[in-house]
Amino acid sequence: MYFYFLAASSEDYLIFIMAYDRYVAICDPLHYHNILNSKLCLVLASGTWITGSLNSFVLTIPASHMSFCQFRTIHQFFCDARALINISCAGSKDVYIAIYLVILVYGVLPIMFCLTSYIKIIRVILQIKSKDGRKKAFSTCSSHLSVVIMFYMTVFSVYMMPPSDYSDVLEPVFSVLYSVVTPMLNPLIYSLRNKDMKSALLRLMGKKSISEQ
Repeated sequence: MYFYFLAASSEDYLIFIMAYDRYVAICDPLHYHNILNSKLCLVLASGTWITGSLNSFVLTIPASHMSFCQFRTIHQFFCDARALINISCAGSKDVYIAIYLVILVYGVLPIMFCLTSYIKIIRVILQIKSKDGRKKAFSTCSSHLSVVIMFYMTVFSVYMMPPSDYSDVLEPVFSVLYSVVTPMLNPLIYSLRNKDMKSALLRLMGKKSISEQ
């Protein structure tokens, strides 16, 4: 559980950092290298693992104090805190508090920051007079925005979903989406801006490449 949440928290923090990167690249491009210098990048990279470790401790420690009376098999493909709560008979209150604390710090705050960044980015893009300039600026952040939507929608679907008759089916499905599918799609989504990648996809679909059109 610790290493799983370490990986998930680190990805969440990276999405947060990339939103800032897109903001600086579009809203203050002339000072990009001065703002995101090597020292700041080192701090951000270190912060990714430090905050991920803290988040893992916050969730793992209270989960280790839960009691399990009858059932020892969880309906999940990994040892998730929400899945453990469903089969626990005592000690789940502290885990719920930890989950809501993590959702606030690692969910709500990053989303608010991303939304604020993209509101400012859209305002700057709309002020660009050149159509090609607007298209280029939008393509810079569109791939990241796609990942943000997929990641946070599936995460919140798992941890904010009220108990229901379909929870045993929906929770594993949404967990697979944000823990497996989204990271697998990241390289494809970000590489779609590459002309060689686009040409290869068009050839795969039996169409002419961009250079041939």
